[in-house]
Amino acid sequence: MTLVSTLLTIAGVLLAPPASAASLVEVTNFGNNPGGMRMHVYVPDARPAQPAIVVAMHGCGGSGPGFYSGSEFASLANRYGFIVIYPSAQQQAGFGKCFDTWSDAAKRRGGGSDPVSIVSMVTYAQQRYGGDRNRVFATGSSSGGMMTQHMLALYPDVFKAGAAFMGVPFNCFANAADFPPPGSKCTNGSMNRTPQQWGDAVRQAYPAYPGPRPRVQLWHGTADTLVPYSLLQESIEQWTNVFGLSQTPTSTDTPRANWNRRRYSDKVEAYSIQGAGHSLPSAGMAAVALEFFGLTR
Repeated sequence: MTLVSTLLTIAGVLLAPPASAASLVEVTNFGNNPGGMRMHVYVPDARPAQPAIVVAMHGCGGSGPGFYSGSEFASLANRYGFIVIYPSAQQQAGFGKCFDTWSDAAKRRGGGSDPVSIVSMVTYAQQRYGGDRNRVFATGSSSGGMMTQHMLALYPDVFKAGAAFMGVPFNCFANAADFPPPGSKCTNGSMNRTPQQWGDAVRQAYPAYPGPRPRVQLWHGTADTLVPYSLLQESIEQWTNVFGLSQTPTSTDTPRANWNRRRYSDKVEAYSIQGAGHSLPSAGMAAVALEFFGLTR
């Protein structure tokens, strides 16, 4: 090797960007944990002093590490500098371990079970990593999409927005026996409440709350039979009622092929993915959710 080529090789090494040392880490003592949940967190190397926090929740039978590996949120965290919390549900249901959106405790703010555990994870990330209290967001798939809407209802003072993939409205499940499909009254395809009833459920979850409500993004495949597509409309009715909005969208468009979007002011937007089954989020959807959160600017 000539002197010139040696010097060029050394210069290349010195100028090359450092490899990312960030990795998924489990936190075992994150605070009050009545749900007995596990917490994993991904903290990118490059981040601001007060990074945003995204809670990303798996579907039934999944896990936090599985959702980390199978979704795009961690790679986007490297790009945009936010922290991702990946909770792992421990409640046994019809499809393995699922997030508790059915028990009386889980439906009451501060009542216990998984919602309290998730808020403890957020508080830990704020204290340990300087997470921004004004930029906390929730997202998830299936059971995680259900818990996303659940957390927005119970803790509107903690979460600024949420993106629910294949979820159900808050307080859709009557109890534990009502959770597993196909026997569930929530997910058997017949659930139909009025917007007022859905909105009242959210308001009753935290009746003394006077502040702003988190914005909501909803995603559902039109061919989903496990969590019926009809529940997208029920969720739209719930959150538009909470915001006092009309059931008529303020705009409709097709941002990508087979993605039909309805917007209700700037508070609620709903994506119908034509022909998709119970398989969301797919490529590119996480980035759209982050754009809705305001984290891609």
